[in-house]
Amino acid sequence: MLNNSAGRGLSERELDGVFHALADSTRRAIVVRLCDGPASVSQLAAPFGMSLPAVVQHLQVLEASGLIRSEKIGRVRSCSIDPVTVRRAEGWLGQRRTPGERRLDRLEQFLDPSVHTEQ
Repeated sequence: MLNNSAGRGLSERELDGVFHALADSTRRAIVVRLCDGPASVSQLAAPFGMSLPAVVQHLQVLEASGLIRSEKIGRVRSCSIDPVTVRRAEGWLGQRRTPGERRLDRLEQFLDPSVHTEQ
């Protein structure tokens, strides 16, 4: 298991859900769109040649993974990205960078102090 403290990373099960959700190109496209800001289900469905119920199923997978959240205001369901889950998944990936990449990042920062890299 991964670290499960309050400022924690994702558990193995949560990671499985995130990567399962991102394994589909439609869901990745929805996540990319939501990174620009919240959108209604119909706005998210517009670019895809599929039924609204099919898009809703994709949204349910994304919501179950924690990558997005939704709320209903009146008759409109709006979705938004959950930045906490995205940051936790990004942190997990970042921890798996190779030592060589880290050394190159440090070398780049040494050669050009104006470059700020995250480690």
